[in-house]
Amino acid sequence: MTSRPGGRSARVREAVLEAVHAELTMRGYAGLTVENVAERAGVHKTTVYRRWGTVDVLIADALDHTRESEWPVPDTGTLEGDLIAIATEVADTFADPVHRLVPIAIVIAAQQSARAQDAKRRFYAARQAEAAKVVTRAVDRGELPPQADPVELIRLTCAPLYHRIFITGEPVDRATAERSARAALAAARAGLL
Repeated sequence: MTSRPGGRSARVREAVLEAVHAELTMRGYAGLTVENVAERAGVHKTTVYRRWGTVDVLIADALDHTRESEWPVPDTGTLEGDLIAIATEVADTFADPVHRLVPIAIVIAAQQSARAQDAKRRFYAARQAEAAKVVTRAVDRGELPPQADPVELIRLTCAPLYHRIFITGEPVDRATAERSARAALAAARAGLL
């Protein structure tokens, strides 16, 4: 007898991981429990404990699942426009009182769990590699010198935003995002990357 692709196990995983995101949005990291996730997902808590065990493993799996989903790489026609689009997405996410809760909870979890830290690292490495495609296209168009490091340019674009969000607690907005993108682009054009 063969198992059906997807099947009950895939449905349970999908429901549980959706519940993790919903619970993080509603309660944050401190309020996330296996029991609440199980109730929201419509499964018995022993199912969640048996498969995931802890809240941090739930968060790590949810983050891995998100990493596997497709992210639309901006394509505005210019590197400046693409970098601004990437930075603006970060700013918009953290300016939104609901959307900011999940990434903040993931950062908190990563400080308390090696498994969540590894999942966060894999997630951002995958997103940076995807975003770096905008830099590779720009090099191909002649907008940047060939030695420009695509991933480093993406990091430099977003780093000031994450510094404000997680270190100083300053707000981020679209003007901040544009300034960050343009400063990173100026560094790349100067051959500093």
